[in-house]
Amino acid sequence: MQVHTISAYETTAEAFFTQLEDWHTDMVVDIRLKNTNQLAGFTKLHDLEYFTHRILNANYAHDVEFSPANDLLEQYLDHKIDWEQYFAAYKKELDERDGVADFVKRYGEYGSVAIVGTATKKRRSHAEVLVQLVREHVDGA
Repeated sequence: MQVHTISAYETTAEAFFTQLEDWHTDMVVDIRLKNTNQLAGFTKLHDLEYFTHRILNANYAHDVEFSPANDLLEQYLDHKIDWEQYFAAYKKELDERDGVADFVKRYGEYGSVAIVGTATKKRRSHAEVLVQLVREHVDGA
């Protein structure tokens, strides 16, 4: 299984879906807690699901099981903790619920999985952490 992260922000639909096509994505996993408001644009929950099926002929899942706790996310977004603290706290959350193994169990049958996150030019995303940990898990298996 190849696993990638892609941001739903600061991109065009063309660039977003071209990247997914280039990766030969057959599963898009959206791990954003907030994907239903107007700021999500073309990646709003039901729109992204539709486009994923229609453009990529791929599967889609909105799976908040792999999202950080809302209070942890808010601390990071409000600059109360830095990236290293956020990374460590989110990793701890995943470790406590065996999240990485669970992710591989749920999505490991796919050849190319794209995890939708929230990275921007000014902030990083928990999707980066999950991708790193999944890659380490798969490579170490």
